[in-house]
Amino acid sequence: MAKKKSNREAILIVGSKVKEVVKGNDMQSSGELIEAISNKVHELVEAACKRASDNGRKTVRAYDL
Repeated sequence: MAKKKSNREAILIVGSKVKEVVKGNDMQSSGELIEAISNKVHELVEAACKRASDNGRKTVRAYDL
């Protein structure tokens, strides 16, 4: 059976879409950008989960961000 990845190992964003936005702003992206953005998204989602839990909910909502 395959090992389950830890939360931080999973990339939560679509790298090609991020690169499109960067390129659309006439810029280039480094190889580390996608992982760094994904880490920020992890932090946001984890904080939203904690807020929902602290409020007695099992559903994470947009306003938890």
